[in-house]
Amino acid sequence: MARDTTDFRPIEGVDELVEHLAEGNKPRDKWRIGTEHEKFPFYVDGNAPVPYGGEHGIRAILEGMQEKLGWDPIIDDGRIIGLVEPTGQGAISLEPGGQFELSGAPLESIHQTCREGNAHLAQVREIAEPMGIRFLGLGGSPKWSLADTPKMPKSRYEIMTRYMPKVGTRGLDMMYRTCTIQVNLDFESEADMRRKMQVSLKLQPLSTALFANSPFTESRPNGLQSWRGDIWRDTDNQRSGLLEFCFSPDFGFADYVEWALDVPMYFVIRDGHYHDMTHVTFRQFMAGAARNEVPDGLPTMGDWANHLSTLFPDVRLKRFLEMRGADGGPWRRICALPAFWVGLLYDEAALDAAEALTSSWTYKEVMAMRNAVPEHGIAAPFRNTTLREIARDVLVISRMGLKNRGKKNRDGYDETSFLNTLDEVVARGTTSAEEMLSAYHTRWGGSIEPVFMEYAY
Repeated sequence: MARDTTDFRPIEGVDELVEHLAEGNKPRDKWRIGTEHEKFPFYVDGNAPVPYGGEHGIRAILEGMQEKLGWDPIIDDGRIIGLVEPTGQGAISLEPGGQFELSGAPLESIHQTCREGNAHLAQVREIAEPMGIRFLGLGGSPKWSLADTPKMPKSRYEIMTRYMPKVGTRGLDMMYRTCTIQVNLDFESEADMRRKMQVSLKLQPLSTALFANSPFTESRPNGLQSWRGDIWRDTDNQRSGLLEFCFSPDFGFADYVEWALDVPMYFVIRDGHYHDMTHVTFRQFMAGAARNEVPDGLPTMGDWANHLSTLFPDVRLKRFLEMRGADGGPWRRICALPAFWVGLLYDEAALDAAEALTSSWTYKEVMAMRNAVPEHGIAAPFRNTTLREIARDVLVISRMGLKNRGKKNRDGYDETSFLNTLDEVVARGTTSAEEMLSAYHTRWGGSIEPVFMEYAY
């Protein structure tokens, strides 16, 4: 998230929190696609991580991008930590370990998404390459330890860094050493949100498998295909993971609100200062728990919006749905991830087919799949088959949905070609992670250093 929200309207009751989510309902002609992708900056000389400060650091990249784009700076305690397009059409932000993120504009087609990604990567390369910096498209940091990894001067991350070791064993790895590709998608009603939430929760482990791309940690194979996926199994299970209550046939906005109310907070912002609120839930905050701790200690709608942004389930509900299962990856994956989900969720016939395919899948079965995927990828078992075979069926559905949308580029091609990289995974029967591992044991000669050349932007 590029910028935390400031909305000073007081909260009068829980109904307002439910209405906040319901305000995301949009007619189909207003549905858009918002793609986010993260990448690791590194110095070409020595494949070392890039710190925030210095003449050739993250801050210098942001300042160069600001000068080039004319975007507004995002300032935290006097330091630039991101950029936002003046009309809200996109933003650049920093993850805790310096991962460079583009939060894309809400766009109408995957063609536009790819053009946006191409333009961003060209722009950031123009600024970074003279500094000797490139960017790595993987789901997990392949070389640097936590001690090696720089820390970005962002107030919310300072609070999270103190809190994470209290609630799980992998939170700091998640923050500092992982990257993702995500897509944000709209819904037209509570019922439409429910269908999309349930289908996408059930298929999120498949997304993790298809995009598995983090097999190395600290210069060695880590025994996994998606180290990032494994990290999420013990980051903070109060606020992340597979949400069983969402599988209910009458799941709705109010159920998500009730869950979110009982998750511990991270912070509130008052007069530009971040106050640590990890000791209370939002429900306790509404009951007055912070009256004597922070100025204006009563909750606002901005506090609620920020709280929703600190929840990390596999599919996150805000005033849109965020697909959160995929590892970061090379350029083709940046286009493939939104194509996969748009094909499944933005066409009625495709959504009907995806819903029919997954309707009998239980929470326990999906959880077992989710637990198996980090190690086994598309070979993970499901019932009497594997995810590779499930993927064949799901990609047929997604392709149908993209074809039905009929969104063509200037050359007359629709969006279906963006699934080709995923078709290749299924046809080969091996993930990107397995391809890297094969290279490591053969032509890379037991070194992970070549990954910085072959998977760099």
